[in-house]
Amino acid sequence: MVDPIPPEVKRIWVKWNIRGTILFSLFLQTLLVLVAPYRKSTRKKLLIMLIWSAYLLADAAANFTVGLISNSQGDDSKSGPKDNEDLLAFWAPFLLLHLGGPDTITAFALEDNELWLRHLLGLGFQAVAAVYVFVQSLPNKLWISVILMFVAGTIKYAERTRALYLASLDRFRDSMLKEPDPGPNYAKLMEEYASKRENKLPTQIIMIPEPDKEARATDVPVKEGELNDLEVVHYAYKYFLIFKGLVVDLIFSFRERNESREFFKKRKADDALRVIEVELNFIYEVLYTKVEVVHSTWGYIFRGIAFGSILAALGLFHFRTQKHEFNPFDVGITYTLLLGAIALDVIALLMLIFSDWTFAAIKDTDSNSGILAKIFSSFLWLRRPWWRDNKCKTTIPKPEEMPVEIDRHVLATPPKPEEMPVEFEIHHVLATPILFRRWSGSLSSYNLISYCLKSHTSRIHKFTRWPCVIAENITSFLHIDGCYRFVVGLIKTIMKAVIKFLSGVMCILTFSKHAVSEVITSLVNKLKQITGLHHIIKKISKLFSYIHRTMVGSMGLRDFLDGIIYVSREPLTKELWKFIFEELKTKADYADDPETAKRISAARGEWVLVDSDTKVDRSTLMQYVTDVQYDESLLLWHIATDLCYYTPGHKIVGKESFIYREFSKLLSDYMLYLLIMQPTMMSSVGGIGKIRFRDTCAEAERFFHRRGLLSRRENEAKACEAIRSVNTDVKPVTVKGDRSKSVLFDASMLAQELNKLEEDGLDKWKLLSRVWVELISYAASHCRANTHAQQVSKGGELITFIWLLMAHFGLGEQFQINEGHARAKLIVGK
Repeated sequence: MVDPIPPEVKRIWVKWNIRGTILFSLFLQTLLVLVAPYRKSTRKKLLIMLIWSAYLLADAAANFTVGLISNSQGDDSKSGPKDNEDLLAFWAPFLLLHLGGPDTITAFALEDNELWLRHLLGLGFQAVAAVYVFVQSLPNKLWISVILMFVAGTIKYAERTRALYLASLDRFRDSMLKEPDPGPNYAKLMEEYASKRENKLPTQIIMIPEPDKEARATDVPVKEGELNDLEVVHYAYKYFLIFKGLVVDLIFSFRERNESREFFKKRKADDALRVIEVELNFIYEVLYTKVEVVHSTWGYIFRGIAFGSILAALGLFHFRTQKHEFNPFDVGITYTLLLGAIALDVIALLMLIFSDWTFAAIKDTDSNSGILAKIFSSFLWLRRPWWRDNKCKTTIPKPEEMPVEIDRHVLATPPKPEEMPVEFEIHHVLATPILFRRWSGSLSSYNLISYCLKSHTSRIHKFTRWPCVIAENITSFLHIDGCYRFVVGLIKTIMKAVIKFLSGVMCILTFSKHAVSEVITSLVNKLKQITGLHHIIKKISKLFSYIHRTMVGSMGLRDFLDGIIYVSREPLTKELWKFIFEELKTKADYADDPETAKRISAARGEWVLVDSDTKVDRSTLMQYVTDVQYDESLLLWHIATDLCYYTPGHKIVGKESFIYREFSKLLSDYMLYLLIMQPTMMSSVGGIGKIRFRDTCAEAERFFHRRGLLSRRENEAKACEAIRSVNTDVKPVTVKGDRSKSVLFDASMLAQELNKLEEDGLDKWKLLSRVWVELISYAASHCRANTHAQQVSKGGELITFIWLLMAHFGLGEQFQINEGHARAKLIVGK
């Protein structure tokens, strides 16, 4: 029998398998140490997939290498030269070190923490395997170094196991529970009361409120004004210790609610964002890294022992070992492993020193002396949100004209350019570099009409490309900015030419598609007439249909590709965050009692519609909020927002309405993204949202196909105009029944109602933007808490910030402990 693997390949594998896999394991550890911290601050799928692959391969590579080393003991043909058996035994503890993993990632997903018991068993088995390899190599010239590395590796693996255990949700919940509270001794009091009454003594029970010792902290006045960088970390850590119980659905007292509420009501939107992003960073590090294990007295002690053991092993190997007895290449690998372990520990130490946990432990907020304090303050300054001006092109029409264009979205056929005064609206986009940011600072957009037209959702704001900004500043400083602009312009021209060429190719392919399809169909029909081929073609057709169904449908490839092609990202703007903050702050002013707070957090549009900020009657809109499920309401308002977005205006609107229009568009597309692309997160409020979305898309695609609308971006306006042109005097459900869950033309009726109210004097875009804030705040407070915890490791979501902000404002159902104990006292009359 012919061996499929050539002997030369086998020889190479036998010689290099252990060496290659152990170096690969070290490479994976280095990759995770350097790259894993950025998964909380990016949404780029390629980087996330790289971290995920390295996380899964790291354990597999280490386990596989331990198996190769143990299998090679006593078998010279597999392990290479016999003199190197001592080195192989020395390498085995390094795999324990690698299995312990870096400080920057212990769990990729929240569910990984529940597997702590598996890692505990793995620790035992791998430690036994390392001991077995060591015993097999005795007598070993490196036995002291082997023991030292074994100690370091065991400590690192135990750290990871304990970090997973502490972050498992059951243990996380138990760690926050206070001592059992039986309350005042009711039985004893009533026995004494009954005894006094039996003796005919005039007795009564009076209640004396028990002094709340914890409430003394609230007597300290809330800080006014802007917070400095260190104060932001301190307050974030303080509220993290209180509100981390949200992750496991714990309840809180109204004392904690009032303290947090007063603090955030006196904050500006920018400061609130800074505090919340640091607070969420604490939650991320507790759940997904080793920080809680390392940042403790015992953590410092064991980390010092582990690092000292590695240094001692390096010293013994370098100064006390006769290295000429070993293979020089293997000696080089040993040095690589030792120096790599030390380098990774030094990097981990630096990350530990400059982590938010270290800054939270610094008590003196006014100390500015010393070089270390300056380094710390500079680093904190770099980690604050960076806001960068972004010019949004808007056109302000003349009185006799309508608004035509904003942010490069075409609304209708524009008037002549010379008749349109163009202005630039300055918005501030979040542009913190990835090295310093604590979350992605962006929100995703997904649009139903764009998806049905197979066109990409266009961005309203541009992301800041810091390499381009740096290059522009350098060339300006060197007075060669003209050359830089020429090169950039040339590149843009080339890219436009390439895109135009590809568009032309796509058009040619589109026009030729029907002709080619007809030719293929004709050829297949002729082949079917041949005896025997008809059955074969039928089977092949079924096979391809099954493969397509399996790959695209069952394996989730369609959703994955849709997420890449049709989901775009928008940077968060300061104006949008301020608008959301002020809306929630206004609601918090009304939420003085728990019932009102629950009512406000349960509102999903009706609170805004009944608000008396205008004299226009908005009762006709209530049916689109209160009479439908949340997912149906979301789709209705999403499509209606698009229809209004591309509707020619009938009234003169100012810059403020343009800003509200932008807010509505951003939040509308973001909420559809959450409903369709984050179904797990929206499962508690999503209902049959995906079924409604698919039915609506099917009806929209059929309608657009009948109207001959092509997949071009400018046809979004034409598509919306075509939808609006359909007569809706009779409700769609009356004509179609309720089998199809499509809401396409119901949304058209909603858009028409909004346009009518705008004619009556309603600020349509302000109302829409406020409704969207209410819809997103409803989802934020009703999503399962662990889904918010999952998102902090995936770049973070705006809805998670809103969830935590609502909790700080006291909006929600988490506050159920009203008062403390009362001290009962028996009073015996004379």
